[in-house]
Amino acid sequence: MPALKIGAEAALAQLHGWRAADNRDAIVKTFRFTDFNAAFGFISRTALQAEKLDHHPEWSNVYNQVEVTLSTHDAGGVTEKDVALARFMDEVAQS
Repeated sequence: MPALKIGAEAALAQLHGWRAADNRDAIVKTFRFTDFNAAFGFISRTALQAEKLDHHPEWSNVYNQVEVTLSTHDAGGVTEKDVALARFMDEVAQS
C-alpha cells in the first residue's frame, strides 16, 4: 500500500528544527556534530534504519555536518514515512 501524502506543513507541525524545502514538498534539516566521526556514525545508524523502513533520505555530508532532505518520491511529497525517519534521525542525533 502506498504511503499517503500529508505535506510538509503537517509534518513540520510534528517535528522540531526541520524546515520546508524550497520549491518542492519536502522537509530539510542540517545536523551538526562534534566531528566527522560523529557525523559518519549518524549516517551509518540512519542508513540501517532507512533500509528497514525501505525509505531512503537524500543527504550530503561535509566534515561535521549532514544535510538531510526527506520526501516520499512515489507519493509525490511528504508522508508519515518521512516523519518517522525524521524522528529517528532526531533521536540518533540527540544520543
